[in-house]
Amino acid sequence: MKALVYRGPYEMQVENVPDARIEHPNDVVLRLTTSCICGSDLHMYEGRAGADDGIVFGHENMGIVEEVGDGVVSVARGDRVVVPFNVSCGFCKNCVAGYSAFCLTVNEGMAGGAYGYVNMGPYRGGQAEYLRVPFADYNCLQLPKGEDHEDASCCSPTSSRPATTARLWPRFSRESRWPSTARGRSVCWLRTRR
Repeated sequence: MKALVYRGPYEMQVENVPDARIEHPNDVVLRLTTSCICGSDLHMYEGRAGADDGIVFGHENMGIVEEVGDGVVSVARGDRVVVPFNVSCGFCKNCVAGYSAFCLTVNEGMAGGAYGYVNMGPYRGGQAEYLRVPFADYNCLQLPKGEDHEDASCCSPTSSRPATTARLWPRFSRESRWPSTARGRSVCWLRTRR
């Protein structure tokens, strides 16, 4: 598959990399339709975060489920999903307490994991054609049917950038419920400085 690969500060190249694949029964593989560029990607791109040569950035990802591991029960092939920037298990004490950004399972030796980010685990980022999503039942957030969300200015349910997609999760929490938004209306969250 093709991916955008970091080769040093200010140097990215489209290259062939190994295909994303099911590695555990709780994985899915997404065909990515959208992967946003986050400000933290720019820290790595500019050489300010110690990114290793060969890393694939991208932790704000949206796509269509193409392959499903045998242990996945909540998403199916063909579902459109968005995945949070962080990778979480959903069952460790931090995830159960609502601190999924500090998951104790996904990144050996430290709390927390993320797609395509320095020292945040072995997870390739989404600036690629396909993405492996571990713990898919917890990490895949299903989108409403249709393609309206593809016009969103940002695709992460945890992002602080504006989003035009109705039904993004309120208060940046997996444990929250969908907001009651009239069909065709937009939701927009902005981070404010105090």
